[in-house]
Amino acid sequence: MAPGSEAYAVNTAQSLLIVVLAGVAACGLPGCLKSEMRRQMAEQNSVLAPLFKQTSPAEAALWASDPHDADKRARGMNLLANAPFGGAEAYLNLYRERIKDDSAPVRAVAARSLGLHGSPDDVPLIAPLLSQEAVIVRLEAARALQRLHNPEAVGPLIQRLDIAREPEAQVRAEAAGALGQYAEGRSLQALIAALGDASLVVNSSAYESLKTLTGNDELGMDRKSWTQWSKAADKPFAGRRVYVYPVFSRESRWLDYVPFAPPVPNETASTPAGFTLDAKAGK
Repeated sequence: MAPGSEAYAVNTAQSLLIVVLAGVAACGLPGCLKSEMRRQMAEQNSVLAPLFKQTSPAEAALWASDPHDADKRARGMNLLANAPFGGAEAYLNLYRERIKDDSAPVRAVAARSLGLHGSPDDVPLIAPLLSQEAVIVRLEAARALQRLHNPEAVGPLIQRLDIAREPEAQVRAEAAGALGQYAEGRSLQALIAALGDASLVVNSSAYESLKTLTGNDELGMDRKSWTQWSKAADKPFAGRRVYVYPVFSRESRWLDYVPFAPPVPNETASTPAGFTLDAKAGK
């Protein structure tokens, strides 16, 4: 079956449904059914039911495999990726396939999904998205590469720091953030050059990565000082710190305590998949 064909989509949807049903079986079928019946009855008795009805995992799997509707593919995949079971192998295969989708929003969601659940081996799939035309694709690719460690990403990320190649400041900033995990001379020099970027958000991101790579908090965002320091330093990465990718986080507001309001989608900061402070960090 050819990828993108209707038969392929149906087969993929069936595989995804098997994963969903397996999850139901794991929790005990009678108990799950009773719980589901109680939930449905509560929804039917609520005047707010039409407003707060959620998409089921089975529906999300079918949407993500819809061969005719790119919006459904993006929405369904986003729902799956943000679910607790979003890292199942069947879903990972789906995200990898959607990296090559004809729709830019779908490719963007696929990159985000692999950033959440993928491995360093997925970096060669994500890195080429950095040079695609759609800004949202480049942005999500750069953010995904903050969460997956593979030196193959360094070259493409450095290219995104070049204002002549990347016109969007936010993409340059995210690329600068991702480079903070690579203790290499080319990363160091690219980040120092980024301190001269016309955008403050890029300067700030580059500075944070420089502090992570070198442990140096004293030079601020002065490009000349960093250039002189890097030339004089025998081991510029001797004070290297553990790289932690940025996450969404905010304190709860009064609206978050309103009944039926969804929980704040705060994430837990962590190191990228495959990242280690190896013995070469100080060289």
